[in-house]
Amino acid sequence: MSARNRLLVTATGRNAADCIEALTGTLARLGAELLDLEQVSIRDRFVLELLVEADSTEPVLGELQAAARALGVELDAAPLPASGVGPRRRFVVTAVARALSAAHLHALTELLLRESCSIDRVVRLSEGPLAAAELHVSLPAGVDASALKRALLVLSSAHAFDLALQSESLFRRSKRLVVMDMDSTLIRIEVIDELARAHGVVDQVSKITERAMHGEMDYDESLRLRVGLLAGLPASVLDELAANLPLTEGAETLVRTVKALGYKVAVLSGGFSVAAGALKARLGLDHAWSNVLEIDDGRLTGNVVGPIVNAARKAELLEAIAKEEGIRLDQVIAVGDGANDLPMLQKAGLGIAFRAKPRVREGADVSISTSGLDAILYLLGLSARELAELEAP
Repeated sequence: MSARNRLLVTATGRNAADCIEALTGTLARLGAELLDLEQVSIRDRFVLELLVEADSTEPVLGELQAAARALGVELDAAPLPASGVGPRRRFVVTAVARALSAAHLHALTELLLRESCSIDRVVRLSEGPLAAAELHVSLPAGVDASALKRALLVLSSAHAFDLALQSESLFRRSKRLVVMDMDSTLIRIEVIDELARAHGVVDQVSKITERAMHGEMDYDESLRLRVGLLAGLPASVLDELAANLPLTEGAETLVRTVKALGYKVAVLSGGFSVAAGALKARLGLDHAWSNVLEIDDGRLTGNVVGPIVNAARKAELLEAIAKEEGIRLDQVIAVGDGANDLPMLQKAGLGIAFRAKPRVREGADVSISTSGLDAILYLLGLSARELAELEAP
């Protein structure tokens, strides 16, 4: 077999079915072996590629050219070495933007070539204006994929579009559980800040938050201090806020779609149970874990009841929910924006930093900064056409 010759044949025309039938019939008649084929259509034209192996490719090419001429199809061919290019690892780069431009794709492909990537296939995911595409790429065994991830992160920030690098594996399109942070992820606000504003203590709460962000106190201590400042606030304020939580762009679409596909969905929040419970009922979530505020005589006491849902607790809960539902960690998606989300993002099969600070973006598998939560559907390889079919009655 190694003595045989290989030929890459490219045919372009307007009737793919006739062309495939004629060319494969020619190969079968000549006893040539078809090793691979792929066809793409753009509007009313198609491009078909065939990888052919034969003892002698010259007569095979002549017959293929005759068949193509009879159909009015353009045909080109080039010899390929049979030895191949050595082992390579397969990845998918997903690009998402409000409008994915030629400039975006030029910058991306320029980077991929610079990082020794071969671009094997490009698939459009969006319908209407070009907004999402995935590039199937391969890397030589010795090239560092983490360096490629860092380079894509820099490019994403510089050109204001979202780029995600994922290994092309069995589990990329077979996720079964989505776990999300609540404040500034599933919803657009920080509930504690809104409560503090209603109680006239927003400046004091903000100072404590800033000290915690600078590492001057841990999350548990900062939460207790901030909640303490809410003592005396009528519980009705919390109830009213929870009933009118502003969802993040794309949240309803994401949850509705993955639920229709049979996923389980959970919210794990360092925020408060009244808000998380309201979201669970509103969106039909399967699990909701968050901190419980103590209420006495219709007012907040300034205390938290039970264990605090901090970074470590979120990661533990993610693992516990996956185990309860019989789902592998490889099949879990975790989404969050803060440093206290990092442990759960790193435990999940796909950890997504959503509109997050640089440290979180660097520590997560992928980052979404310019799109809504529904962009996660593109990361799963779902196309807008498939999503429209799912929504159809």
